[in-house]
Amino acid sequence: MNLRARIVGTGMCVPDRVVTNDDLAKLMDTSDEWIMQRSGIRERRYIDPGTQPADLARKATERALEAAKLETSDIDCIVLATLSSQADFPGTSFFLHEALGTSEIPCFDLRAQCSGFVYSLAVANGFIRSGMYRRVLVVGCEVHSTGIDLSDEGRDVAVLFGDGAGAAILEANDDENDPAGLIEVRLHAQGEFARKLWIEAPASGHTPVRIDHAMIDERRHFPKMEGRFVFKHAVTRMPQVLMETLHAASLKLEDIDLFLFHQANLRINEYVAKELEIPEEKQINNIEKYGNCSAASIPMLLDEAIRAGRLAPGQLFSMTTFGSGFSWSSAVARL
Repeated sequence: MNLRARIVGTGMCVPDRVVTNDDLAKLMDTSDEWIMQRSGIRERRYIDPGTQPADLARKATERALEAAKLETSDIDCIVLATLSSQADFPGTSFFLHEALGTSEIPCFDLRAQCSGFVYSLAVANGFIRSGMYRRVLVVGCEVHSTGIDLSDEGRDVAVLFGDGAGAAILEANDDENDPAGLIEVRLHAQGEFARKLWIEAPASGHTPVRIDHAMIDERRHFPKMEGRFVFKHAVTRMPQVLMETLHAASLKLEDIDLFLFHQANLRINEYVAKELEIPEEKQINNIEKYGNCSAASIPMLLDEAIRAGRLAPGQLFSMTTFGSGFSWSSAVARL
């Protein structure tokens, strides 16, 4: 039996609170023009006090279940990708497990930052193709707004990030007449550049305590990024892994109906699309509305593409990422 893992339902959730570039300009020395020119971001969403990451993940999951015409009881396993865990431990997936009221199915978090959703798809694909599970819920969920430096010192990074969650349900497909499913996935990492984009503290690598007042005063608990270095590697690695994945699938660029790129910076995606000569009508971006939602970006983009009619059953699409770690990945699938 040739089992394939097909996506049968998607959903997303973003907080109601819209934070525009002009709103950020009241907190730091920046402007709408400065942010738009460098990133393509016009606004992003922030949670209100009291909202938890699992709340966003639950709503995204419920919408995915509704789209798939499934119930929570139909899920066999939960894989949740995040870099902004709800608690130090256990993982956010356990709080989602609680919120959904599932049975004693397994759940776990996967940390591959902005590549986390595609990495999680690879894990779910392995589970399904092996016959271990029939249906796997894959979620990307991030709350960045509570951990960014909203000051002049942190503006280069802070303006990029937003909060959100996206979910997809993968199901075993053994119908020889139905080609829907994941075709190929390729994953890569380069740990030597881990400190080029990271949050240093709090962390168990610091002794005798994970964080102290000196670290806080030095703002080491906020994300740091060497922007030009990251940009250079992103525009190199993303085309490489996309072409590697297509080659493994015996496909060409022109075979793909829609290209989904991680929503970190619109200028990165424009550069990659230009280099590969991908026509504008085969691309979709939503970074101008949501900013960089890290592991949630790809599933949010996928859900919007499907609901907007940009991606229809039978069509081929690719998902390509680059993020902290460094990590980069690509997947090609037929809806």
